[in-house]
Amino acid sequence: MNTWEQLRVTQPLVVNMLLRSIEKKRLAHAYLFEGSKGTGKKRVALQLTKSFFCKERTGIEPCQVCTDCKRIEHGNHPDMHVIEPEGQSIKKAQIDHLQKEFSYRGMESTQKVYIVDDADKMTASAANSLLKFLEDPTAPTLALLLTENGSRILPTIQSRSQQLTFSPLPREEFMKVLEDAGISKQISSILASLTTSFEEATALSEGDWIAQARSVVIQLQEELYDRPSQVLFTLQEKWLPLFKERREQELGLDLILLWLRDLLYIQIGRYEHLTYLDQRNQLEQQALSSSQERTSQNMSAVLEAKRHLSANVNIQLLMEKLLLSIQEG
Repeated sequence: MNTWEQLRVTQPLVVNMLLRSIEKKRLAHAYLFEGSKGTGKKRVALQLTKSFFCKERTGIEPCQVCTDCKRIEHGNHPDMHVIEPEGQSIKKAQIDHLQKEFSYRGMESTQKVYIVDDADKMTASAANSLLKFLEDPTAPTLALLLTENGSRILPTIQSRSQQLTFSPLPREEFMKVLEDAGISKQISSILASLTTSFEEATALSEGDWIAQARSVVIQLQEELYDRPSQVLFTLQEKWLPLFKERREQELGLDLILLWLRDLLYIQIGRYEHLTYLDQRNQLEQQALSSSQERTSQNMSAVLEAKRHLSANVNIQLLMEKLLLSIQEG
């Protein structure tokens, strides 16, 4: 159970805009909430629904204890309807059923709310059916459409909704979301540094590729400082077989860049921002034998390698040149 003040902490722009609309009694008839998973779209939608229905509201804040608030919290308010994908999509029959439900007089009041979760997964016929409903609702209605992919929403639906973009979660909070989904802390830290998308992060965590990639990068970085004669062997035996596709190669370079960024954080005393959480000792040892200037130069070399990667260069030659450049400093 959230309050508007709690929600404002992570989504100040969205919440402030909604609160101004509530205060002035100028809520739009339809909102499109866009943002990656875990950013609070559903929580804000439920809180807005409470403020919409609550008769005991104090200013903007719903009371949380009246019958309306409690039933909304538990998902069984008779005038709030939630539509979610059945299987892989939201089908026209679901929208038709919604329209039928809304043709009846409200159970508690004349107002009605419907929340469409994963709205981008509507079939074309479902989206067109919803569009007609948006244009001509049968009762005072608040429509809340939630999506991670706003560009996949029918443009005519977008134009008839007020679009609010939810900011990505702060890295630490995103890590917690990933850990709650069963991903280890070490891997969650890597994923939260690579992406702000829950969908992409969970896709990367499937199988053990990202864990292997992390291990190879750590091994390479250790060898660059302690066993330089071993580096090209590890590149040949471990890196190249693992990082085969272009996207994998890009991620590999990103993982090297994150290691160098950690090294720079150590050098400037920003330990709280480390990505390779369990490698602090090794990073501290390397920081003693390197300068901030050298670390910055190495980061620039990785970024240059990423630019060359898009030009279909030979990945082995590219990596050999990069690793040699980092070795020589």
